[in-house]
Amino acid sequence: MKTLHTLPNELSDLKNPPKQLFYKGNVKLLAKKKIAIVGSRRPYSYTKNIVYELSKKLSNADICIVSGAAMGVDAIAHSSAGVNNTIAVMGNALDIVYPKINNNLIKNIETKGLALSQFEPGFRATPWSFVLRNKIVVALADAVIIAQADINSGSMRSAEFALEQNKEIFVLPHRLGESLGTNKLLHDKKANVIYDIDEFVAKISNNINTKPIKDKFWEFCSNFPKYQEAIKIYKDRVFEAELNGEITVENGIIRVC
Repeated sequence: MKTLHTLPNELSDLKNPPKQLFYKGNVKLLAKKKIAIVGSRRPYSYTKNIVYELSKKLSNADICIVSGAAMGVDAIAHSSAGVNNTIAVMGNALDIVYPKINNNLIKNIETKGLALSQFEPGFRATPWSFVLRNKIVVALADAVIIAQADINSGSMRSAEFALEQNKEIFVLPHRLGESLGTNKLLHDKKANVIYDIDEFVAKISNNINTKPIKDKFWEFCSNFPKYQEAIKIYKDRVFEAELNGEITVENGIIRVC
């Protein structure tokens, strides 16, 4: 664990910036274009799939993903981006791993990506430290995606920080009665909705470094098809891609690695 000698510009501009920032990993990630992805610790299956695709495609466009290393949306955003292109901001000291369920993910980020904390060694997370963490997540990012949020959630506090810092907020389109927080942001015209992932990524990245889809098979797989459906259409291609580690199958659904 090391200490940054100078705060990133995004943090030094805050009204009450952290007095110090500890880190583990690759500080060069701070110089990249960054998007924050945050949301519920208990995301719907729909949210999980969209966050997976969003984070992966943004990372493929050389955009670094920033989040808070929590369960749910945060963990999906970090892992889908690839641990070498993500920044995890902690609500506890870096000599403590929390939450334990994300132990492997956090350790990998500390080694290959970047983990940050403003808290002294030995400090354990509290409700107010998560608020401070969220403030840093938002401050580091060029824009904020709130994937799913209840009205009185920490993610909605992140939305407040984003509005205070004049950061653009994006949300997913949710059904009535679900993700009431993000739907309220839309109702109040405080956020923009992401209807098309590829269009959004192209706009954010200015079409730089986006990786084209290889062929119809990969286009098919990128839409989270059912495994059995893929077998019927592509058969040997599916087996080959799975053996090569290019796709994974989770609960009968194909994901591109």
